[in-house]
Amino acid sequence: MAYFVAVAEELHFSRAADRLRIAQPPLSRAIRQLEQRLGVELFERTSRKVLLTEAGDVLLHEAGKALDAVAAAARRTQRVAEPKLVLVMKPGSGGGMLQDILDRHATEPDALPAELLVCGIGEQAQILRDGRADVAVLHLPYDDTSGFDIEQLRVEGAVAILPAGHRYADRDRLWMADLEGELLPRWPGMTGTGPEVRDAAQLMQLIAIGRVIAVLPESARIGLRGDLVAVYVVDGPISTIAVGWPERSSSRAVAASVRAAIAVAESEIRPPVAGAASGRVPSSGTPRPSG
Repeated sequence: MAYFVAVAEELHFSRAADRLRIAQPPLSRAIRQLEQRLGVELFERTSRKVLLTEAGDVLLHEAGKALDAVAAAARRTQRVAEPKLVLVMKPGSGGGMLQDILDRHATEPDALPAELLVCGIGEQAQILRDGRADVAVLHLPYDDTSGFDIEQLRVEGAVAILPAGHRYADRDRLWMADLEGELLPRWPGMTGTGPEVRDAAQLMQLIAIGRVIAVLPESARIGLRGDLVAVYVVDGPISTIAVGWPERSSSRAVAASVRAAIAVAESEIRPPVAGAASGRVPSSGTPRPSG
């Protein structure tokens, strides 16, 4: 399957062979054998180019998930020798709950020592999926949760992050229509007119110098630097902070971490979010707290 993925991503047999460090003829034979075994054409080949067929596109999507699962299993197996639980999150995504979650986690009887992995924007789902982390703090609907069980912790409104000198900086609320014409950041993999942003520090610096503004979940106001302001956006997008873990996990350590996150979310002063208990705690853990 790795041979197929290399050709599908490179769309060039010679480059794929170089990437795999093998000769091109055995690579071509392996792809032909795979097509014969599946009974479908995976590539359209001409003298000028190689293209994926519709069947090849489907297989590439499924093969990527399968290879991620194999890599994840290998990484988690290798980590058994050094017991710990890795929690991945992007900067500021804990909604102010992170320290409380870590403190509560440390009191759980099945807990392992927790290691925090801070990643770039939009990277936490992939890091969880490929086995580099055991649990992730996710933002819905923006993060891909396929292959995960999730527990929703908090629903958030939106704020506009503006430079302190912005014409709207002294407003107590805005509407999305007020922001028409403002330059917005472009997240990795997306098209748009604004500069591409890959991490929170870069984003905040671009806002501070007036290059962009950003509409973010309301917890973005926590720890906001002094040269920026956060203004509530009445009709801004709604997002949800959630904790995610590999589906059907039987890890007692993961269950302990999820229970800690639920307990902290439910102990906040604000009322619990309706319908927040959408996921399930890993099967080896004790049942989810009822209140």
